[in-house]
This record gives sequence, C-alpha cells and structure tokens, in this order.
Amino acid sequence: MTLERAFAAYEAARARLPDARVGGRATRCRTLDDIADEFDVFLLDAFGVLNIGEKAIPGVPERVANLQARGKRVFVVTNAAGYSNATLLAKYARLGYEFAPENVISSRMTLLHALTQEPDRHWGAMLSKAAGLADLENINLTRLEEDRAAYAKAEGFLCLGAAEWTEERQGLLEEALLEHPRPVLVANPDIVAPRENGFSTEPGSYAHRLADRTGIVPRFFGKPFANIYDLAFERLGGDIDLSSVVMVGDSLHTDILGAQTTGVSSALISGYGFFAGASVAGPIGQSGICPDYILDRP
Repeated sequence: MTLERAFAAYEAARARLPDARVGGRATRCRTLDDIADEFDVFLLDAFGVLNIGEKAIPGVPERVANLQARGKRVFVVTNAAGYSNATLLAKYARLGYEFAPENVISSRMTLLHALTQEPDRHWGAMLSKAAGLADLENINLTRLEEDRAAYAKAEGFLCLGAAEWTEERQGLLEEALLEHPRPVLVANPDIVAPRENGFSTEPGSYAHRLADRTGIVPRFFGKPFANIYDLAFERLGGDIDLSSVVMVGDSLHTDILGAQTTGVSSALISGYGFFAGASVAGPIGQSGICPDYILDRP
C-alpha cells in the first residue's frame, strides 16, 4: 500500500474518528531534545517513533534514556494490540529501551480494562495464533479461523491482531454479523502500520470495512480515542497538568488527533514511520489535523 492510499483510507474513515480540534502551530524542530524543556511527560508511540518493525530507530534509545535521566516521565502509548504487554516489554528491551511495566500502555490493555465492565460473553477473536493467549486466559474466547460455526456461536467479536487474518475470514465475519448483529470491539484502530518494507494492514482496516458492509459501528479502543489516554492519566496519578504532556507519534489520524481529543500537546515525526520523509504539509492541510510540533526525527 502506498502512502497516498493509506492516508486516503484514514480520511475515508473520518466519520468514525473523533473530530479534529483547533490545530497547533506546527513548529519545526529537529528531535525530541529540542522540546525536552517544554514538557514533563512524554507519551511516545511505538511504530515510527521507537522502532520500524523489529529495528530501533537509530539514536532513539539514547535519546529516550536521556529524557528519563532528566526526570521526565516517559510512557509508551501504542496501538500494538496483537501481543501481551510482557511481550512488548521484552521487545523494547531487545531494542535498547528501558520501560517499567506500568509505563507501557497498549490498546490491548485498554480493551482488557473495558471488558471488566462488559457482560460475560463468548467472544470470537481476530487474533494471530503466533501471538498466543498471554493475558487473555480469563476471557471466554475462540480464535476465529475458517470454521463457520465459530462465527455463529460467538456472542460478540474482538479484533486484536490481523497478521494472520484473511479475506475468507473477513467474509465469514461480515456474513455472521449480517445474519445476527453483535458487538464488535476493536483493540487496534490503526488502519495501517509502518514496517521495514511498507505498510501492514491492521485491525482498524477490517473493522471499517465490516462497518461499511454491515452497518454495525465498532467500539474502538486505542488512539485516537480518549480511552487509552484515560488509562495513561490514571497511571500518572493525581491531577494532571495537561499543558505538561506531549504525545509524540508519526500519524496524524491516530497520534495527533488523539492528542487533540484528550487536550495534550502533540509532536509529529515526519522523517520516519507513516510519512517517512515525505512532505507533511499537504496531508495536514487536507485533513485539518495540525500538530503543535513537527520533528524531523524522534
């Protein structure tokens, strides 16, 4: 998928995303070091900020460590819902980052938090077999494959990871929802994610497709929706001075829009991730989502 098609897919889904608020100044800076004095709390996206696929972005582990050494509170706020937080922590450690478990907040965790308030249901899950079931053991779920009966029996659906999802499975899910509407909860609103060799298709893409076909509006957990930020603020504890918090990410429609939704400052990474060095001026103008800062690199 090209950058242009990825951006167009997000724009096509705008009706299901939070409204954009008055944008920022789009002040140009080089790296995180240039805004370090402005904020006490840094909420960092993972893909496109900490890493691209399985590789750390050069220089960023050292830059994050420097923020931590200066007493800044640094959190990972990620839509990587396909894996448990323990798996994410181990990955970040391999890449050279040191984050306490409580400072990694994923959309998967946000969904699990919400499920404690849901009625007991038997869920059908979009979930990769390779990811395992760590931290999902207490949820009554069946991983969806090609068995049509599993879709019929499910009382609701969870969309967690799309690495092994197929067009056949998507068709079965849509048919099941048309026959019998049920709740759809999406733990990764991303439509695409930047990888080493282009964009991967994420659960949000399939969720918007089934909404278009079935009329069922999914419930999203993760950026740009406020629920994941609420969980981050809970971890911060006490009264939060929103002016001291910045969200740093590579996507206008998830990271920057999410920051605007929750009332914190935003910094867009233009050199890596979604835009990977392409001009961001046109997309900012077209979407109306304008960050407070534009950084060349994290």
